[in-house]
Amino acid sequence: MGIISSSIARKVAMALSGLFLVLFLGQHFTINLTSTFSPETFNEFSHFMGTNFLVQAILQPVLIFGVIFHFVMGFILEIRNRSARQISYVSYKGSANSSWVSRNMIYSGVVILAFLGLHFYDFWFPEIAYKYIEGNPADATRYYGELVEKFHSPVRTGLYVLSFVFLALHLYHGFASSFQSVGFNNKYATGLKKFAKVYAIAIPAGFIFIALFHHFNH
Repeated sequence: MGIISSSIARKVAMALSGLFLVLFLGQHFTINLTSTFSPETFNEFSHFMGTNFLVQAILQPVLIFGVIFHFVMGFILEIRNRSARQISYVSYKGSANSSWVSRNMIYSGVVILAFLGLHFYDFWFPEIAYKYIEGNPADATRYYGELVEKFHSPVRTGLYVLSFVFLALHLYHGFASSFQSVGFNNKYATGLKKFAKVYAIAIPAGFIFIALFHHFNH
């Protein structure tokens, strides 16, 4: 109840879950980037992640819980904030007090949530079907082909690119502000916020590069 009833606790929980997902995003990008220069390495990494017990039985459920928790907490915060702003202030101008990105985190979050649905449909659901429903034998060479096949369609590739643009917008405000939410305010805070903003642009741009690379080269 503390997380639900306390505004500060909700913001801290939101920030911590976001930082956890940022770490996963970096790991996911690192693995996917190998597909642009070494299909064999990508297959090896993917096979390890798809068959390792620790990853599948512990880390994957934790990740899924983290995603659900982050978005549910985001919607709760948005609803509470909107309720708190029911009284309108004539002198208040949102654009003068905060950036467009910070005022519209809920919308970029919804786009990212829709993208995650597409991503699960493209990769996670087929993986579950391949291993547990169809009962196929392990094949450590199949992952690269499955990846590049998804980027044949210009429509699907375009959706991925658009989603990563919104991810960059979401991260640009969310990642940097998460340090403030958890009370990290020392001599390293300014440097961390600068790093967060660079990360927010570089990682989504990297994912866009991967999608376009496979679309135009296969």
